[in-house]
Amino acid sequence: MARRIGVVGIVVEDRNKAAQINNILSDFGDLVIGRMGVPYRDKELSVISLIVEGTTDQIGSLTGRLGNIKGVQVKSALSNKTIS
Repeated sequence: MARRIGVVGIVVEDRNKAAQINNILSDFGDLVIGRMGVPYRDKELSVISLIVEGTTDQIGSLTGRLGNIKGVQVKSALSNKTIS
């Protein structure tokens, strides 16, 4: 199956979900090329950005599991170019 490179943006409104988020990210660690997390304490939320490489099914599974967590919003953008 064709692999793609993309970005995943995660907005966390409930810091108590951090362990659950990190467990999921660990489960999909082979897809993650890079990760940056920024706490925005003044607004009581955090933003995590991921650079990922995987099939659309793999990336969709990652974003789906994250998006099922209450207080977490997820968006992704994938390149049109496939990686061999």
